[in-house]
Amino acid sequence: MFTCLSPGAIGISAGLERGIQLAKDAGFQGVEVPIGEVANLLNEIGAERVINLFRKNGILPGGWGLPVEWRGDEERWRKDLEQLPRLAKAGQAIGCTRVSTWVMPCSNTMTYSEYWDFAVARFTPIAKTLRDHGCSLGLEFIGPKTLWTSQKYEFIHTMDKMLELDAAIGPNVGLLLDCWHWYTAHHTVAEVEALKPEQVVYVHVNDAPVGIPVDEQMDNVRDLPGATGVIDLVGFLRGLKKIGYQGPITPEPFHKPTAALPADEAARDTAAALNKVWAKI
Repeated sequence: MFTCLSPGAIGISAGLERGIQLAKDAGFQGVEVPIGEVANLLNEIGAERVINLFRKNGILPGGWGLPVEWRGDEERWRKDLEQLPRLAKAGQAIGCTRVSTWVMPCSNTMTYSEYWDFAVARFTPIAKTLRDHGCSLGLEFIGPKTLWTSQKYEFIHTMDKMLELDAAIGPNVGLLLDCWHWYTAHHTVAEVEALKPEQVVYVHVNDAPVGIPVDEQMDNVRDLPGATGVIDLVGFLRGLKKIGYQGPITPEPFHKPTAALPADEAARDTAAALNKVWAKI
């Protein structure tokens, strides 16, 4: 496992080189990559020079967000799907093969079975394209009850059900496992320890505000990793370490005070919070 900066997750807008520098200066071991920029750079300067941007700074490429709008109309989905091979090839070329996105846990227009069929139909060709280029896809279940009860029909909001969907889509599909959703879905460390490493593609970490019952937690109100101790982040990470997960551990705190800071301060504060937890595992 290695600590990884996602600039966007803490309110920072940064290109590849700036992201690498921020990660290095803050003390992260890796950084998420803007895959479109990477693909363009490969055409301009070649893979070796792009790889050297990471190597000379001692930073690992972490992963990238799925650049396919699968939730909307078919035309947009197909258009994005056409561009995916070029981007997946770019990720493969620099050794950045972990791709992720989230799945809304409810719908006003689709029943559970309809949503299931829709997700399988949309994700299967995405997963195949990624697999053809050595990439894996992590799907994030969304755990808060305040969210999955907010629309007419509920959909997947637990780890076990998301794993069922993953299996229906393809062999290179697993979890984007966020400790926030693990906590709000009432999962346990034992359930993390029961996973196989290949079932976990990507990991997000954060903490929850104090004094709020778990079923009343709001998805976009969080804190820095380990800040409150509401979420058993040490146990969560120890579980991932026990199963042999080797990928990024990326803070996604949705923390307004951090997002309001200058970029370098926001990155340093986030790294410092995560490193305090890291030292315990």
